[in-house]
Amino acid sequence: MVPSFSASLAGSLALYLGYQLCKAVYNEWVSPMRLLPGPKSTHWFFGNLLDIMKDESGGLQERILAEYGRTMKFHGFFGRSRLFTTDPKAVHHFMARLDIYQKSEASRFSLGRIVGPGILVVEDDEHKKQRKIMNPAFGAPQVRQLTSIFVGVSLQLRDIWAAQVSASGGVARIEVLSWFNKASLDMIGLAGFNYPINALGTESHETPNELVEAFENLVQSETSGGFSFLRFLQFRFPLFRRIPTKRDTVHIKSQATMKRIGAQLLDESKRQIAENGTFEEGTSGRDLFSLLVRANTAKDVSAKQRLSNDDVLAQVPTFLVAGHETTSTALTYALYALTQNPAAQSRLREELLGVSTDTPTLDELNSLEYLECVVRETLRVHAPVTYTSRVAMQDDIVPLAQPFTDIHGVKHNTLRIRKGDPVVLPILAMNRSAEIWGPDAMEFKPERWLSLDTHTAHPGIYAHLLTFIGGPRACIGYRFSLAETKAVLFTLIRAFEFELGVPKEDIGVKSTPIVQRPVVLSEREKGNQMPLLVRPVMK
Repeated sequence: MVPSFSASLAGSLALYLGYQLCKAVYNEWVSPMRLLPGPKSTHWFFGNLLDIMKDESGGLQERILAEYGRTMKFHGFFGRSRLFTTDPKAVHHFMARLDIYQKSEASRFSLGRIVGPGILVVEDDEHKKQRKIMNPAFGAPQVRQLTSIFVGVSLQLRDIWAAQVSASGGVARIEVLSWFNKASLDMIGLAGFNYPINALGTESHETPNELVEAFENLVQSETSGGFSFLRFLQFRFPLFRRIPTKRDTVHIKSQATMKRIGAQLLDESKRQIAENGTFEEGTSGRDLFSLLVRANTAKDVSAKQRLSNDDVLAQVPTFLVAGHETTSTALTYALYALTQNPAAQSRLREELLGVSTDTPTLDELNSLEYLECVVRETLRVHAPVTYTSRVAMQDDIVPLAQPFTDIHGVKHNTLRIRKGDPVVLPILAMNRSAEIWGPDAMEFKPERWLSLDTHTAHPGIYAHLLTFIGGPRACIGYRFSLAETKAVLFTLIRAFEFELGVPKEDIGVKSTPIVQRPVVLSEREKGNQMPLLVRPVMK
């Protein structure tokens, strides 16, 4: 009887998979995307995805766009065509029309495993509701109050590096990515939740912070281990999510820890509101989480508009993902880029040393013209998140700034999209498009921002870049990230000179499901890293 049941189950699964495969083949056959130019599929199952995952040198997006044009396709699983475009008019359309273009169910499931039902995952009315409640916490005045936290953590990191440099006789080889991970955790802990993580003060042999340990265990469990066919089935077909895995054990335990700590933070924020009625400047209530709770409990917010406790708690891992992974990666690439352009590093240092204080305000940081140029250029050339994807919820006709020619030689002034078609928005390739930024688009040149023609139709929310996306799903915390980045660079560039610790050719890239991070190609076993030689500035 048992063998018969097993055979029946296996047969049912085979039929289900066969149906889904036939469905995918049919969707590809009727999709207008099959007519787009693009590279041939290099694998029957992975399409072109293996080529993208193995691109350690970077620049693959730009190379294929240069060969096939700004509107093209590449192949995903089972050879399914995916739109790939840097056409600014089309990209703006995709980002603006949230009713048509949304994250796929598989993407929401994957990201939701880490952050829960937070603002990064939800769509439609739920996204609008969360965004409306959260917007006040990320306004310019609120971020201005948090700048002293960013500067304080930056000074702590400066002093740690200064001690290492001194102990090494005047020059130290420092792996900066891991230190920026710690610094950004401390910043988001204090500025995000008024929760002291103290990652910079924790020695390697000490027990890590409970919240951070749960979060990192969850991220590692969900993003490591290479390709798993069962995992693929779970992403694509909800039926297979009922099969328990080792990841589920880590997921349940980590989520329980984060929810328990989040509940404590929520209770504390509500207690402060009940006692004080409001948060005064300089008090603990200036953190993002407290501001979110205050906005959610305001008297002019109806019960229907309020977020549930689960929705509020979901923002804890959301803040950690958005405020930690991306900023630490951007800071790492900023220092790397400055090692490859010593003149820019010297010019930036000269500007920063002209400031008479070690503890600048956000207004003082924003007044530094060349610092702004360096930050913009870093986020252009080295955007931490290299792409984002959407799926069409209905048929659509997409406007184009530039016509494309299909595989039959026919020119098209618009792009026809069919319901269910996947769309990839190549953030990095758009930021480095020669058609938009000129023939030197791949080069790190902060000076370009001093004379940039800003009438370009680039659709991003910040500095004509796609780094923080645009439209209704634009990064809500971009001001927070910019303030962090400027505070850290201000502090470190004033104190140290930086040089790449390995040959430039030994630096590669490795994509994760969240960000693209650097690796040393000769030391792949050490994982993501960026070793720099650090010397004190001789004043």
